[in-house]
Amino acid sequence: MTTEFSAFNLRPELEQAIDALGYVDPTPIQHGMIPLMLSGADVIGQAQTGTGKTAAFALPILHNLHSGSRIPQALVMAPTRELALQVAEATESFAKFLNVRVLAVYGGAPYIRQINELRRGVDIVVGTPGRLIDLLNRGVLDLGSVHTVVLDEADEMLSMGFIEDIETILSATPPERQTALFSATMPAPIRRLADKYMRDPQSVTIQREQITVAAIEQRYYLVNEREKTAALTRLFEVEEITSALIFVRTRAGTGELASELSNRGFPSEALNGDLNQDARERTLNRFRAGQVKVLVATDVAARGLDIEDISHVFNYDLPDDTDVYVHRIGRTGRAGKTGIAISLVPVFEKRRIKDIERITRSKLTLAVVPTTEEILARREAELTKQITVWMARGRCKTERVIVEKLVADGLDPLEIAAVALKIARGDEKQRPIAPITELVEVRPARPARGGAVRHDFPEKRPFTEKRAYGPDKHVTERPAHPKSREGYLGAKFSLQSNEPGMVRLTMSIGKMHGIRPADVVGAIAYHADIPGNTIGKIYIEEQHTLVDVPEQFVGQVLAKAGKYSIRKQAFTVEKA
Repeated sequence: MTTEFSAFNLRPELEQAIDALGYVDPTPIQHGMIPLMLSGADVIGQAQTGTGKTAAFALPILHNLHSGSRIPQALVMAPTRELALQVAEATESFAKFLNVRVLAVYGGAPYIRQINELRRGVDIVVGTPGRLIDLLNRGVLDLGSVHTVVLDEADEMLSMGFIEDIETILSATPPERQTALFSATMPAPIRRLADKYMRDPQSVTIQREQITVAAIEQRYYLVNEREKTAALTRLFEVEEITSALIFVRTRAGTGELASELSNRGFPSEALNGDLNQDARERTLNRFRAGQVKVLVATDVAARGLDIEDISHVFNYDLPDDTDVYVHRIGRTGRAGKTGIAISLVPVFEKRRIKDIERITRSKLTLAVVPTTEEILARREAELTKQITVWMARGRCKTERVIVEKLVADGLDPLEIAAVALKIARGDEKQRPIAPITELVEVRPARPARGGAVRHDFPEKRPFTEKRAYGPDKHVTERPAHPKSREGYLGAKFSLQSNEPGMVRLTMSIGKMHGIRPADVVGAIAYHADIPGNTIGKIYIEEQHTLVDVPEQFVGQVLAKAGKYSIRKQAFTVEKA
């Protein structure tokens, strides 16, 4: 063993496995965490997927394990089935030369197999909080002998509402256990959890500068909100995409966008929480094998994915948190390769680019969506390139015989070639170039004195300022509202919706908190998982906001009470 891992003085069986796996140098998170965990200290690791954190906790757990005891000595909690399976598989690979049994438990799979495995005896349990609670309640999971607990992707478990489950599970483990917490971000609830359940934790943080890969080219395109898909398909025409991961805000949005892209000639598949485990694994296997080049996913569904060779990451919807942006783009440009991160930014959200640049200390390049002429030129260049390649190969003997016969029948060779190219380009009919209109600056007008601003998102917001963006400086100024709408500003609004089928809700956040209609739509659509385009009228007042929601979604929206936030400002939602 000649690698730097030998400095950790791990068990010979672990060094043998590390050598067999081809590991050479520890990553920064491994270098910082492994010695601390080997010492038995409680630890906090702030790092993202792709930094090698699984080995950072799996190797110390295996080193300290009493092999063959067949009672759970270590517990790893993960937010998703995919991550639980990945952690379990990685741990098994490190334990290749040890007599250790690892079991992944998660929802969406039959109980009986997991229960039988627990009864036969396991040493390490990796699971999602919900299934762990179920197994505890059934009396088949005993955590009384656990000496190490790992909370992986703690911030994501927080966003998914697992904090209470985590506390219940921790209470079932011995108080003298070692606790390790890994999180890409450290919001206040996670810090409170650490304060409550950890003993003098030592911290290892991978700074943003290390996380944001220098090899990633970051670009953004200013687009009209309703033309994101059109802009995306135009970019697909000119980008050298080998595999792409597209992030959208909601589960419903993944299916809608994947379907729309496929209909426009760009085969895509959705990855979201609605897929059962088998369907999820089949989708990921097709993506890894290159059978599917485009995945459309939510942040939750993509958590734990560790897939190399992703050439492009697209932010179809910008995330609310800059740390999430960093986490997304870190999925490309891995293993010394270059990658491209592209964000589609509605004009009214352009200021958020400055926030991203400031916090990530990186520059995003403003680019212009390809024109129709550029796309057509690209198509012709690609066709010409293919013709040149095939002519150099000289593998068209059968086709040449056909051409010679047609020429012998008196047809013009140039006409034959033109018709052949016409046929070869037939698939382009499945990829019509979606129209793009001029950029429209949509900014709310100042409210009348003492009044509230009303917004019918997004078409009816009053336009007050004319600006131009990008090399072409496309902009259209919207006219002021007609006199018949004089009551638009400064009005007092009813607590009941006047639109059939809509219910008016009130949010405990308003103008004084700096929110915009897009924030309201984004927060409700994301947390309640409903289509943003179904949300009705929005009235932003000084300290609260009224919003109309379709009656069939009201229960879904109210069920997420306590989880809503806009730029880390929590707010409540209830019936008006």
